[in-house]
Parts: sequence; structure tokens; C-alpha cells
Amino acid sequence: MNTHFTYNEIHQQPAMWRKEYHALLEHKAEISAFMHKYLTPQTDIVLTGAGTSAFIGDAIEPVMRGIWTSVRAVPTTDLITHAEYLLDSERPLLLISFARSGNSPESVGAVNIANKLCKNIAHIYITCNKNGKLAAESGKDNILLLLLPEETDDKSLAMTSSFSTMLLTCMMLSHIDNLESDEQMIEKSVKNAEFVISEYEDRLRKIAERTFERGVFLGSGALKGIAEECHLKLQELTDGGVVCKFDSFLGFRHGPKAVVNDKSIVVYLMTDEEKVLRYERDLVRQVDSNNKPVAQVLVISGKDPGLPEVKADLVVKMPYCKAETDFYGIVPYVLVGQLLGYYASLAHGLNPDAPSVSGNIHRVVEGVTIYE
Repeated sequence: MNTHFTYNEIHQQPAMWRKEYHALLEHKAEISAFMHKYLTPQTDIVLTGAGTSAFIGDAIEPVMRGIWTSVRAVPTTDLITHAEYLLDSERPLLLISFARSGNSPESVGAVNIANKLCKNIAHIYITCNKNGKLAAESGKDNILLLLLPEETDDKSLAMTSSFSTMLLTCMMLSHIDNLESDEQMIEKSVKNAEFVISEYEDRLRKIAERTFERGVFLGSGALKGIAEECHLKLQELTDGGVVCKFDSFLGFRHGPKAVVNDKSIVVYLMTDEEKVLRYERDLVRQVDSNNKPVAQVLVISGKDPGLPEVKADLVVKMPYCKAETDFYGIVPYVLVGQLLGYYASLAHGLNPDAPSVSGNIHRVVEGVTIYE
């Protein structure tokens, strides 16, 4: 086994997803009862976390809008400073908190602030650490603790299996009443992740070993949230040696496209929805005609991207399920960013488990004071 936590935590994800699915099934009655008690048509649902944990909400908010009446992704880092503008104290609130450790000052602070502000509030803590402060605060009637498999409490600085398993858990939570019927869909996402590792890991390593200074990750809809997480993985695992951006395909034209040059890697997380895909193809063609990036990686869901005139360095195909039309299909896309980040970290001469040479970035954020 590889000696890096990061490597093992990336590779354990398919097993963790299967394990978490069965864990939720085991506690289905308890979870379903809680959801039916606290989730009404009047309830505001807020998905919250900090950093990578916040990106979970960004990724799943678009798909959750078709299931839950009112759902928003709001980082804890915004709730801490502007809760009175972001929360309606008169409406019932279900605050879903994502936290790898459950020990960051913002995780606990956002919960405390929301409790003081909102008259009718319930919490779901989705966390990986049974010994964290959030987990220790559970046990009340209005709190549901969803404790993920112990292995997902990533020891590396970078969140990998914690991110994807918390993401998957919240998606499964929204289908809790009929979760048994989702097993095949979840298994297809698991197989896509296994396929990326078995078929593309070495080729992603070779791309990561090239010399580039900038990284761009683009996605539409829910895949924009996955692009957001991917951009952070490459940036933090290279200790800022590769400065990264993320955007939607359409949004990228409005100024951010200026970052693309011959020292850039551009990663396209492409959808399978034809009405969206036509916009994505146009952007890829435009970037290809104006620039010659070091690498273009087109990530698709099992079909040709329809760009024969564009010479991509690598096309990653995910044959078992589609990105957005299959409910859980977005989850495996994050492995591309994780693997690029891991191997780029090694190429920069860093320790992927602790890539911050200056010590500016910590596994659990430090130096934050929560004021009354």
C-alpha cells in the first residue's frame, strides 16, 4: 500500500460509498422519522460548511432543488458574519452541516449563531469524526447525527474521501424513503470511480507531471460545484504552485478566460445533457482556437464529447452512468481533480499529506475567533 494518506484516501472512496449506503439503510427508520418531523413545505434548508465542506452544498444545491422545496448552500464563513441577512428567524430552519472533523471554529460557531437567531431550528450533522465537537453536541431531539465511516476522517490535509462521502450521504438523505431502489444507481457511480482509477490514473499522473502554472476547471450546473472542489485540490496540494480557477462554461467567457495561456491546464467537466452540452462544446472550441494550453482534459459520461476538431490530451470516459441525468452521477467526477492534485504535488517535490511548506494551511483551520 502507498505510504501517503492522500493516495489511500482517494483510492478507498468506492468502498466508502458502498459502506455508507448500507449504513444509511441500517438507520433508515430513524432518519426517515426525523426528516418527516422537521421537513415541511415551510422549512428552509441550508447546506453549510467551510472550504471543501462548503463546496458540497454548492455541488448538490442544483439537484436538490427538484426534491426539497427551499434549499440553499450558504458557507459557515458567511453565516458567521451575516447570519441575520441570510437566515429568516421566523421560518423553520433545517441546518445541514458538513464537517470532516467537526472541530473548526466556524462549524460550531455557525450552529450556535443559528440557534440564537432562529426560533424553530433542527440540525443534521454529517461528519466523519465521532470525537469532534459537532458529534459531541448531538443527542438532542432536534439534532440528527450522521456519522460516516471512520476511514473517511481523512488524515491528509486535503479532503478527498470525506468530501465525496459527505456529498453522497446528503444526496441519499434526500431519497431516504426509497433508498433501497437507489442501490443500482449508486453502484454505477461506484463503478465509474473504480474505472477512473483503473483506466486513467497513470495517464492523469503523466499530465500532472507536465510543467504548468495555472489550472482551470469548468462545469455546468451541479458539475460547477465539482469543478470548484477540483480547483482547490490542485491548488492546495501544490501549495499554490499551480494557481487555479473554476467557473461555468458560459461564465468563463466573461473575463476569467484571460487566465488561459501556454502554461495552463484546462479541465472540462462536461455534462450529458444535450441542451447544455452544445454551450460547452462552443466554449471548448473557442478556447482551443485562441490558445494552446499545456493540457486539455475532457471528462464526459460515457459518450463522445462531439469535438473531433479539438485535440485533447486525454478524454476520460465514465461509461456506467451519466453526470446529471443519473442522480448520483456527478460524484465520481471529483476523482479527476484529486488524482491530478496528488500527482502534481509529488511533481512539485511536496508531501501530499502536508503540502503547505509555510504552514499557512492546516488540516483544521486555526486562528479564527468567533465573536458574540
